[in-house]
Amino acid sequence: MVMDPSGYDPPVGLPTKVRIENLSYWYGDRLSLRDITLDIPANAITTLIGPTGGGKSTLLRLINRLNDLLEDTRMVGRIVLDGQDIYAPEVNVSELRRRVGIVFALPLPLPGTVRENVLYGPKLAGIRDPARLDEILVRSLNQAALWDEVKNRLDEPAHALSGGQQQRLCIARSLAMEPEVLLLDEPTSGLDPISTGKVEESLFALKKHYTIIMVPHSIQQAARVADYAAFFLGGELVEHQPGRGIFTAPKDKRTEDYITGRFG
Repeated sequence: MVMDPSGYDPPVGLPTKVRIENLSYWYGDRLSLRDITLDIPANAITTLIGPTGGGKSTLLRLINRLNDLLEDTRMVGRIVLDGQDIYAPEVNVSELRRRVGIVFALPLPLPGTVRENVLYGPKLAGIRDPARLDEILVRSLNQAALWDEVKNRLDEPAHALSGGQQQRLCIARSLAMEPEVLLLDEPTSGLDPISTGKVEESLFALKKHYTIIMVPHSIQQAARVADYAAFFLGGELVEHQPGRGIFTAPKDKRTEDYITGRFG
């Protein structure tokens, strides 16, 4: 059951923000994703669930174009953001990555202070106005549920924060660029339960403003946060439906076996 304490339920019939069309992807001769078609609705949390090796993280990387420089890879199909093929020749990859942020399992704060971490992207983008930078700093840390914990530590080294705080700082750093889509690859896998809870609480607020695509670290987490869930197995998309449905009445026996712990 979805357990969003904010009481926010995404409206029925949300527009599609990201569309995956007949996508297949190879690392050398190894097929990682097989003919995936999937609509990701705006302003909701879509979780990608399934055993390790199912292609979930690869899909996140392709949406952010992080695999562009990898050799001996091949992709067919399309990934569309707001109607635009993100692999079209005219697409500016830097602008795409501003619109589509990504946070990984291991917190990777930049060298420098908490303030410098959050404001790195905006300053790189040319924002210099102190009032505007302060607004970005406070907004981003609030959205990541971190402001109250670090508001008196903004000029301390980011690496002095706890692991859970560092992960929320990485989320804040991504949010500082005001992305439209936030990709999260097991963002709480190394965190304690309290820190995990704080990250999840921040997601419930963030989905009102952002489209979130997340690989959760457990099926239990997926059940807590998912508005929609897509089950991947061996590079194939087995089924995709609202979270309440997939965790209470899966349509495919393989999905049922996975969410009840028979494998995975």
